[in-house]
Amino acid sequence: MTTLTLIFALPLLAALALVFVPRSFAVVMRGTALLVTFITMLLAILMFAQFNGAPVDADGYRFVSTIPAFGAASLGMALKLGVDGLNVGLVLMGAIVAFAAACCSYEIRTREKEFYILLLVMTGGILGAFMSLDLFFFYFFHELALVPTFIMIGVWGRGERKNYATFQITLYLSIGALIALIGLIALYLQSGAHTFDIPALTRHIAQHPLSKQSQNFIFPLLLFGFGILVSLWPFHSWAPLGYGSAPTATAMLHAGVLKKFGLYGLIRIALPLMPQAAQYWMWVVAWLCLGNILYVGWVAMRQKDLNLLIGNSSVAHMGVIFLGLASLNIIGVTGAVVIMVAHGFLAALSFGLSGYIYNQTGTLEMSQLGGLARKLRFVGVALTMAALAGCGLPGFFNFVGEITVFFGAWSQPGLRVVTVFAVWGALIIGAVYMMRAVRAILHGPMPDRWEGIADANVWRKLPYAILLASLLIFGFFPRLLTEKIQPTMTNIVAAAAPQEQPTLAASAGKYEMPANLPMLDLPDNLSGKARTY
Repeated sequence: MTTLTLIFALPLLAALALVFVPRSFAVVMRGTALLVTFITMLLAILMFAQFNGAPVDADGYRFVSTIPAFGAASLGMALKLGVDGLNVGLVLMGAIVAFAAACCSYEIRTREKEFYILLLVMTGGILGAFMSLDLFFFYFFHELALVPTFIMIGVWGRGERKNYATFQITLYLSIGALIALIGLIALYLQSGAHTFDIPALTRHIAQHPLSKQSQNFIFPLLLFGFGILVSLWPFHSWAPLGYGSAPTATAMLHAGVLKKFGLYGLIRIALPLMPQAAQYWMWVVAWLCLGNILYVGWVAMRQKDLNLLIGNSSVAHMGVIFLGLASLNIIGVTGAVVIMVAHGFLAALSFGLSGYIYNQTGTLEMSQLGGLARKLRFVGVALTMAALAGCGLPGFFNFVGEITVFFGAWSQPGLRVVTVFAVWGALIIGAVYMMRAVRAILHGPMPDRWEGIADANVWRKLPYAILLASLLIFGFFPRLLTEKIQPTMTNIVAAAAPQEQPTLAASAGKYEMPANLPMLDLPDNLSGKARTY
């Protein structure tokens, strides 16, 4: 087996093996999930470290492999795997979050066998969806990961509204996935390529472009189908309640990783294959994203439950990513991919910490909390750092993505009004609700009933430390990822918007911006050496 095959296959094989383990061996279930996700994380880190030195095929993909047993030659399908600058960071982030989620699954005390099987299936499906280079398996693995989400919320969810949340998230995401499926089938039929192979389909459409009529039919299906999966406003209401009712590990995996599937599909498939429709519809997306940033941000300010606040914050962050896509230039789309990875770490960290607080106190009502920093010193510091990362504080990876998106959007004259509102919403509204939450939970007088709670021990600290380290490492050294992203984004944006683009050149240690943008001299990785942005 190749590295990529092992990364997605190990969790699925482990899930199959757990089917045959007696239900009474709960320790074996948990130990298997931890071991398998840990090995998967190490393999993903190894793959990421070896990325630059790996051979590149004619389409720009690395670690390419095909599993013949899954082939269906008559339909042009095969389980083909590969990574490039677009998905290498997503695979790494997904593997890290999966291990952190497994570590945070100690709260499950009933039906542990079923839970860990579903957790491993969800992990394998997520990783398979991001590395699949075949349209059929791209969609199949997403559905494989999505179904466990519904079951886990319905069976192990919490709160009085968990049943309603289960039905709502099932309805919304099923409709979104169905609309996207119709778009993918239409793309296959209209292309005339007779293949589900994404690189081959891309080459064929480059030589035989889709008609404008076909693009205008298919692109909205993909945009709104994938948009529902990503919680694009106004199709977002399923997300906060769904995450607020979900078990901690499920919220970490879905909000952090699986929700990026729709964004990944838009960048990988919709933008480069339907450029005329993309240029028309991205202006619509640019204004819709303000609904995520402003409206959902205001809703987050009104929340009294920590999980609902984090859920609405997650939806608001999706608006910034959509703004990057709407810019249709290398700077903006690169920033969107950076935020996709950074938000994966941040969402998993935030939901993981809220899960710990819930398990210690039995509530996430912020009015009933307060002063917890006296007892939860590590968790309190981690929660504060997560809040600051969500506000886009320099030093965290989120800052890199957000400032890049804003520069990319500002370089488009038609998006400058949207960009002004987006900056205000992301920085001001986001800071208000996150800092108010930190104040309400960690500071002020502490109710007497919380005197007995305990801070995280070494084992409990591990997942939070890994996620925080990921945000800081990539925040201080963003070129670890951006240099991998740029070549792929150059090709995708050139196909989606074939005009002169502002570039994000890594050569000479300098990012080149359009002439009409202000230049900022910032320290290079805290070394004191100035780099021009």
